[in-house]
Amino acid sequence: MNSNQNSSYESRIATMTRTLAVWTGIWVASCAVLAFGPRFLWAESTAITLAAVLLNGLAGIAMVLANKKHIASLDEMHKQITLESMGITLGVGLIVSIPYSLMDAYDVIAFDAEIAHLVIIMGLTYLVSTIWRVGSFR
Repeated sequence: MNSNQNSSYESRIATMTRTLAVWTGIWVASCAVLAFGPRFLWAESTAITLAAVLLNGLAGIAMVLANKKHIASLDEMHKQITLESMGITLGVGLIVSIPYSLMDAYDVIAFDAEIAHLVIIMGLTYLVSTIWRVGSFR
């Protein structure tokens, strides 16, 4: 790549990354509103809660589309790293979530299986698998 192509690529990636970060932030904020709004903002009104669910879903769709555009803008190596890390994360999420839920259902664990635990596991899995994949290309 010459310097103009490299600069253009870096600029495109920076723009896509910012867009993805904005939509991710909007989705996270909508999750917080959905989690805390019924109790602290609108006194458990079903209609407002359903509206918050709809807005959360729309924000989630926008985040997924931004993620898709971001991946499409990456070069082949970065696409491979990202998609492999996402695949590993999906697999770990499935493998952990079903037994985790069943252990809670059959009282094998002394606490409730919370989705937040799985989100943390998936986030850490994505982080570790991305670092591992990047290291394998050096």
